[in-house]
Amino acid sequence: QVQLVESGGGLVQAGGSLTLSCVFSGRHFSAFGMAWFRQAPSKEREMVAAINWNGGSTNYTDSVKGRFTISRDNAKNTMYLQMNSLRPEDTAVYYCATRPGHLVRTAESDYTSWGHGTQVTVSS
Repeated sequence: QVQLVESGGGLVQAGGSLTLSCVFSGRHFSAFGMAWFRQAPSKEREMVAAINWNGGSTNYTDSVKGRFTISRDNAKNTMYLQMNSLRPEDTAVYYCATRPGHLVRTAESDYTSWGHGTQVTVSS
């Protein structure tokens, strides 16, 4: 049974930075692909960034390229999202997700386990 717990959200001014963490509880973290999704009020959930089993391959949605960095530490069973130059439109609940398999996947339907989310609010 896989469990995911996000942390690191909060309130930040536009232009600021936050780092989100996602701790994976279960066996064989390195056998799972990981991703961050977000859902803003009245909007559908969207993929923000995804990473393969060893961090060697990543994928980002266009709106965060150059500002966000996804990474993972397999020794700590933890995934991260470093968010810089935050904008008000980045305000959302951010979810950690995982799926068995080594490759990067970007579709929500590919992911089998989800965290409860952490709120990120960017003020203008």
